[in-house]
Amino acid sequence: MAITKHGSAVWKGGIKDGSGTISTETGALDAHPYGFASRFESGKGSNPEELIAAAHAACFSMALSLMLTQEGMAPEELDTSAAVTIEQQGEGFTITSSRLTLKAKVPGIDEAKFQEIAGKAKEGCPVSKLLNAEVTLEASLVG
Repeated sequence: MAITKHGSAVWKGGIKDGSGTISTETGALDAHPYGFASRFESGKGSNPEELIAAAHAACFSMALSLMLTQEGMAPEELDTSAAVTIEQQGEGFTITSSRLTLKAKVPGIDEAKFQEIAGKAKEGCPVSKLLNAEVTLEASLVG
């Protein structure tokens, strides 16, 4: 089974004076602005790295929920954030890492089993597999 999802971007102008919009097929983003200032400075709008971070956090949370459910455990809450780092390398830029941070409420799970399943979810998440960067995870049980 193959599922294809779509997103699009329109850019107008030069790199610093230009601007663009990002859209998704679901309408979650509909001509949402992005540009140089929102990517490399503190300007308004979105940027590719924060979108990748949100996608990675969402994908990992769903993968972990699946794996926990398969083990007979129902998570109460999986609160995941991702920090995607972009660095200049030579003449261009490279996304070098995505750091996942998870705070999880999973009744009845011990720490060792939690860490094992969380690690498998990090490796198995389709977005983790897509990234050609170091992907790390800091996972903690709460409550």
